[in-house]
Amino acid sequence: MLTKEDLSQIKAKGICEEQIEEQLASFAKGFPYLEIINSASIGKGIMSIPQDKQLIYIDAWEEYLKKNKTIVKFVPASGAASRMFKDLFAFLEADRSAPDTPFEKQFFDEIEKFAFYEELNRFCRIHHEKDIPELMEAGSYKEIVSALLNEPGLNYGQLPKGLLLFHTYPKSVRTAMEEHLAEGTMYAKNSVGDVNLHFTVSAEHEKLFKILVNKKKEMYENKFSVEYSISFSRQKPSTDTLAVDMNNNPFRDTKGKLVFRPGGHGALIQNLNDIDADIIFIKNIDNVVPDSFKYATVIYKKVLAGVLIKLQTKIHTYLRLIDSGKYTHKQVEEMIHFLQDELCTRNPDIKYLEDAALILYLKRKFQRPIRVCGMVKNAGEPGGGPFLAVNQDGTVSLQILESSQIDLNDPAKKELFEKGTHFNPVDLVCAVKDPNGNKYNLPDYVDKETGFISIKSKDGKELKALELPGLWNGAMSDWNTVFVEVPIETFNPVKTVNDLLRPEHQ
Repeated sequence: MLTKEDLSQIKAKGICEEQIEEQLASFAKGFPYLEIINSASIGKGIMSIPQDKQLIYIDAWEEYLKKNKTIVKFVPASGAASRMFKDLFAFLEADRSAPDTPFEKQFFDEIEKFAFYEELNRFCRIHHEKDIPELMEAGSYKEIVSALLNEPGLNYGQLPKGLLLFHTYPKSVRTAMEEHLAEGTMYAKNSVGDVNLHFTVSAEHEKLFKILVNKKKEMYENKFSVEYSISFSRQKPSTDTLAVDMNNNPFRDTKGKLVFRPGGHGALIQNLNDIDADIIFIKNIDNVVPDSFKYATVIYKKVLAGVLIKLQTKIHTYLRLIDSGKYTHKQVEEMIHFLQDELCTRNPDIKYLEDAALILYLKRKFQRPIRVCGMVKNAGEPGGGPFLAVNQDGTVSLQILESSQIDLNDPAKKELFEKGTHFNPVDLVCAVKDPNGNKYNLPDYVDKETGFISIKSKDGKELKALELPGLWNGAMSDWNTVFVEVPIETFNPVKTVNDLLRPEHQ
């Protein structure tokens, strides 16, 4: 099936033939639905921390920051912003020249509120010899939109979200990336003022990100009295996946070459694995707010991190105790209760495990990366949901699942899905080292049976595309996982350009 040229193309990407065979097998058999036991809720898999208890966790994190540890804020930032402007692209293609839909009318009615307004207005004056109000008065609405989205112009339709101007301040404007620089100083600064940030970017935009960093880094270092270490990485070619036709045969382009597609955000587990850090915060590029709205975000980031540190301390204590061999029956019972009650990991066969097998089981479950995930109350926003699900080894633990991973044709499963009270806003704090400071190899903890298959098209033909297990879904399936409720105020994504008009972005 694969020619000598195919094998050369595969090798050039850093992919082995065995991986291709695995991917073809996945297309043929598909991915099974996950067996869910229940949706997680307050007291049943989701911690709710009262305000008077939050200081315990904040203090734990503040104490940790005094240690000589490496803390990194990891921000997936490679996606283009084109979907943000879907409605405006549709307006450009429409057979009318004036705004007609509620979205279009809001955009133009409140255009002066956008952080990019002055830059856009300056372009219009230079290239159209009219400012935005004059162009609107003349009915030249499409010229304004084209100036925003295309070249010549601001080219926002082709740039990543991280490089777009998001927020206005009295004497400046900030891009989404700059807001992450500011936010990082507020909860990830160590005792000597170091702040580490890592952005995953696309090859075509990496240079633009670096230009922005070189331009603004010193200013923010002086403003916040910190020293930044800012790094970038790209999604690896070796994480691309083979496309197939509707008969599950390798899809080829018009020149007969194999077609590969990006493996989705789950591919970033490789980028995450390359980072040498003790604690890693993960947050999407578009979920940022101006400084005046950052209070809730910062407080709960510290709370989540404090929960993580306390869990890690206890887990490392148990692992050292297991390795010493000097544990009592009472201590073993304590470990079982901790695993079941605090880590929400249960084994229906635990009562049948003999002493040695029980200890090995406990060590296996403790000796894993740890993540604490913020969960917000479900208010109709899209996102993965928190569930108690059955794992490959028959145990039950907390997982973040997308709707496509659940058999919604099963009435009982559909009811559990629809009764979900919370969803995941991609707000994670991760501990990725063992008690001896050795980094876990994160790809070892991926559940390969949790990928996705979708239908796409190329050259006018349909194809099947394979997405790897999602970064916070199957890619972290075998992590110790704890869910903590966080307020909706900490979740302010920018999915469309008009989201920037919401009060929390003004």
